Amino acid sequence: MQEVFIKEITNKNILTELQQIGFDEEYRIVASDKYKYKNIKIYNISAAQANIIKQTALTVGADCATHKEVIRGNIELSNAILGGSISQIKKISEKLKYQPFKLGELGEKLYKLATTEKNKKTKLFGVLNITPDSFSDGGKYLNTKDAERHLIQLIEDGADAIDIGAESTRPYSQGVEPGEQINRLKPILDFIKNENIKTTISVDTRSSKVAEYVLDNGASIINDTSGFNFDRKIADIIAKYHSGVIIQHTKGMPENMQDKPFYINVAEEIYLSLKNKIEYAQSLGIKDIIIDPGIGFGKTKENNFEILNRIEEFYSLEYPIMVGVSRKSLLGINNNDNDLKDSLSLALS
Repeated sequence: MQEVFIKEITNKNILTELQQIGFDEEYRIVASDKYKYKNIKIYNISAAQANIIKQTALTVGADCATHKEVIRGNIELSNAILGGSISQIKKISEKLKYQPFKLGELGEKLYKLATTEKNKKTKLFGVLNITPDSFSDGGKYLNTKDAERHLIQLIEDGADAIDIGAESTRPYSQGVEPGEQINRLKPILDFIKNENIKTTISVDTRSSKVAEYVLDNGASIINDTSGFNFDRKIADIIAKYHSGVIIQHTKGMPENMQDKPFYINVAEEIYLSLKNKIEYAQSLGIKDIIIDPGIGFGKTKENNFEILNRIEEFYSLEYPIMVGVSRKSLLGINNNDNDLKDSLSLALS
């Protein structure tokens, strides 16, 4: 008799695993939901809502953790963690539709989260730094002809968009006046216009004045590394032009963001911050939003890797996620050449 042994498999591999054991092909996709698990955090629910959710979860074999005082009714609001298979989450969402206290709305959100898969093509942003002091390639493309050649090369290499920056936001860098940023950006934007280049152009700036200039001259996305914190007017300009925006999380400003950054729960704090920024952008009528957890911006190396390991938690914000790791310090090779940094950047991506 052969030895019986076991191993753990991940949610992502379950369809392949079912196929390999010879499971019924016609039922395979439906059955796979029973083997894919989700833990969903629910915020700011009343004791009554929490008790109903917990009891509903138990009826389908799942569970819901709440504050210990919920069952006694001694707490007004609680967060909760609902855990179960996707199949169970769907059943819970259906049952909640018929419950009071606006739990029907929660049921709809749970169903959407349980049935949403990451199925869109990953897009690549090429980076063109027109700065003398970028940590990555400072000064390399300050010359207009060099910048033009690099832009064309990035497009030929398959970039879906080009992100152009005229102000370095590396740790301990100093800001660049809007006028100087515009002077650096004007030649390359003129080149893009004259050559009728159709690739999406994003401009990395924290300044509303720069944002207005570039949106008036061919750019269609503003990449604000400060997440509206540096210049509050920038959001109004983005709304005025109906442009896209990349909202990045940053703790502090470049000149101080790496001075002992501290988080109790880094992924949770960034999630809630981005959620608030999204709601603010939406209130202004901004619709085309990309979110960026801000790798390297006010984070320790350990923070950065925790964000990457928990990146799927940001999917429920329901917007595309930008992740920038290229040549950054989390690779642990600050003094090496860019060829090695690019190899490790690619591996990490």
